[in-house]
Amino acid sequence: MCDTFIALSNATADGSVIFGKNSDREPNEAQHLLWIPEETHPAGSQVECTYLSIPQASHTHTALLSKPFWTWGAEMGANEHGVVIGNEAVFTRMRRETKPALTGLDLVRLGLERAASAREAVDVVVHLIETYGQGGNCGFSHPFYYDNSFLIGDRKEAWVLETAGKEWAALQVKDFYSISNAITIQQDWDLCSANLVTHAVSMGWCRKPGDFDFARCYSNPLVTRFSAATHRRQLSTKQVLATGRQMHLQGAMNLLRDHGDGSRKDLKPVWRPDKALLGSQVCMHLGFGPVRINQTVGSMVSHLTLAGDTHWATATAAPCSGLFKPLWIDYPLPDHGPVPQGVYDDKSLFWQHERLHRGILQDFHVRLDSYRQERDELEARFRRDAAQIADESPETRREYSQACFQEARSALNRWEGRARKIPPNQRNAIYYKAAWNRVNQQAHMPEPVPERFDEVGCDAIMD
Repeated sequence: MCDTFIALSNATADGSVIFGKNSDREPNEAQHLLWIPEETHPAGSQVECTYLSIPQASHTHTALLSKPFWTWGAEMGANEHGVVIGNEAVFTRMRRETKPALTGLDLVRLGLERAASAREAVDVVVHLIETYGQGGNCGFSHPFYYDNSFLIGDRKEAWVLETAGKEWAALQVKDFYSISNAITIQQDWDLCSANLVTHAVSMGWCRKPGDFDFARCYSNPLVTRFSAATHRRQLSTKQVLATGRQMHLQGAMNLLRDHGDGSRKDLKPVWRPDKALLGSQVCMHLGFGPVRINQTVGSMVSHLTLAGDTHWATATAAPCSGLFKPLWIDYPLPDHGPVPQGVYDDKSLFWQHERLHRGILQDFHVRLDSYRQERDELEARFRRDAAQIADESPETRREYSQACFQEARSALNRWEGRARKIPPNQRNAIYYKAAWNRVNQQAHMPEPVPERFDEVGCDAIMD
């Protein structure tokens, strides 16, 4: 489950375009930041995607990707031309594609590598879907098949593209739009596949063309309902409406951290990660059972302006406990450790943060509050500094980005040392602890993972 949003210049406080996405996948499915330089390819070249080899484009653009470590494609990303793309799993009535095909993650990366505008990216993705189809297992430890929706933007415009097999519809965004694991386009598309309506009629999903509604006709209602997509989309839209459609960068980050709990009444938390077997929020957390099996494992916000773009990534899970750090696309990424895998690695930034994050979950609000204010102040300084050096040389910005990642690691050290001294004031639900015990064992997390942090502090991790 994921959430993606975009606010165009008429819905932001500074006239920029702001794009954001949470990537929700299995807790041990580490997310990896990857920078790909532009490249010219020899005629006849092939590119090996996750399950399929296809002809390579003659030229590919520089791209910044956030991706599951094991896939070729990406959950979200941006390119040198200011194109941003995020995808969502959608669950439709179309027959599962069993032959080799392109995954939705492949399509995100291919769109970013090949398109210089949002509109061109729509054409690229549509052509690839109609030519090669979409499909393949997208699950890490268990099979997971789905169709895809995409939110595609640039510095001037944005499109939502929703698909079912080789059928699709696209709608141009007017101001703000969000997608959350459900088809949202009904009868108001601007572009569509040639057989979108006739196929639905032939399958008996509607009686005649005049009755056609894309979301109603093509959606799998049961799986879509359990995804809680409508609830999460309402949460993100509500936040933007509350700002008077004047989104700003901090607000975008707050949106990705949202648990749907509003304000805390009488200083008592109204949301806890261990409560409820069903349900999910924009900032996703593992629960228990067949529905709440994912968590947010990567977050990204892109601030697009005509003068240039700044991208913000956590490079870790759980944005509510993590820190957004600035990146620019005209240079390679700062060092953030080795590529994370599906098991614990004390050298990886992703897994270093997981040690803090999974300890915080033992008493979420109390332990997070031990460093939340310092985190927010540090992130605010990053935003101020990044704005001030936006016009500086690539080398200057690269050095600053590297400094931010280094400072974030030092802060992680402090925060774990501080939080682990706080005895939990609550006991999490038994079924919730059982779920996390299983996940931690699979990841070979340092033992034990108790109700309070063990005596091995983050100093040992950072060495």
